[in-house]
Amino acid sequence: MFNDRKHLLVVSFDALGELDTKTHLDIMPNLRSLIEKGTHVQKVFGVYPTLTYPSHTTIVTGDYPKNHGIVNNTLTQIDRGLAPDWYWWAKYVKKPTLYQLAHANRMDVAAFLWPVTAGSSAIKYNIAEIFPNRIWQNQYTQSFQASSPFFTIHMNSKFGKLRKGIAQPQLDDFVTASAAWTIEKKYPNLTLVHLVDLDSMRHHYGVESKEAVAALARLDAHLGIMLAALKKIQKLDKTNIVVLGDHYQIDVHAMVHLNYLFKQNSWLDYDQAKHVMTDWQVMAKTTDGSSYIYLREPKKAAGIAHLIKEHAGPAIEKIYSHDELAALGADPKASLMVEAKAGYYFTDEVAVKEVIEEVDPNSVAQTDRYKAVHGFLPTKKNYQTTLVLSGPGIKPAFKIKSARLIDEAPTLARIMGLAFKEPIDGQEISDAFIQKNSD
Repeated sequence: MFNDRKHLLVVSFDALGELDTKTHLDIMPNLRSLIEKGTHVQKVFGVYPTLTYPSHTTIVTGDYPKNHGIVNNTLTQIDRGLAPDWYWWAKYVKKPTLYQLAHANRMDVAAFLWPVTAGSSAIKYNIAEIFPNRIWQNQYTQSFQASSPFFTIHMNSKFGKLRKGIAQPQLDDFVTASAAWTIEKKYPNLTLVHLVDLDSMRHHYGVESKEAVAALARLDAHLGIMLAALKKIQKLDKTNIVVLGDHYQIDVHAMVHLNYLFKQNSWLDYDQAKHVMTDWQVMAKTTDGSSYIYLREPKKAAGIAHLIKEHAGPAIEKIYSHDELAALGADPKASLMVEAKAGYYFTDEVAVKEVIEEVDPNSVAQTDRYKAVHGFLPTKKNYQTTLVLSGPGIKPAFKIKSARLIDEAPTLARIMGLAFKEPIDGQEISDAFIQKNSD
């Protein structure tokens, strides 16, 4: 029924951390089994900023954000206020991806809510991650336009009753059912699955909240459903399975509103009635636990850094210069990068009353109101993600202390018997593979 070419299932547990594999494997039997059977890279250092869209693009390109082009979750659109569009579309990615490489080698690809894949011609079975961001849009039409249309219609007809728009955990229920059906009926060479339940619960309730812990158990159950689909078609032992995280999260209690500070010092103009910036000389663009600072005149960076330290100092861990942020792999178009201390995060808001504001618990789940966030420097203590590899050619019951997120793409390519043609920032995690005489 199926050919014998290499097959790879990649399941992303958004916001999965190294600490989760230390403290919660008792409620994740499927992940624990894969760890016991395969190789566990315990600590994976992410990319800066540690956001979902830059991270997932790194996972499939092996490059830092400054090189693959996805430097944030959202676009810089000052006329959109606090509702800018996201980097949904594959056209924004500047470097070759794993799914393009597979497609070029005549392999079938499926992707389920994998970030920055909307409109990709390389993905045969694609349900892209996108949501309506205009009053005349709805979830169904947006998904239809961004995804494989007839496949999306089919999955919605079969499993659409499981979802409630983009609400969690129902959205992950829909994604898992669609992925499992596709694995069983189509058995793609490469299947990419992005599950967001845990990330959502941590944002709304906190890193170690009972809601987040319950989400970990649900994620493991979803993984079990996909493994059962492979077992049903007798392909479980022949399929390479990778479970990974993109970043972790840190609990927060207060926000930093740098654009309010810039407005108070006449560095940007704001239309109060329309809730949008109309012009700026200095602008903050949040990445949650950090924030880009864009300047029309970069030579003023030192003065702006001094202003930030003077008025937001208690919340600031460090301000990186242009050269430093570029060396860390972030957006080279920014003049500065401001890193928050643990417990603080940034917004783009202007219409507020102070630079630093405590989060009102009653406002959590509203726009930019959280109990935990990510986006911080990837080397922050106890903030790393993790990687589990299992399948033919992968060392059993083996542990690797650490690797980098940029190393995952070339490792996944090798699992599939492929290789990126042009240089990338990452390198294979070669210790994960059973070495053969020909290696």
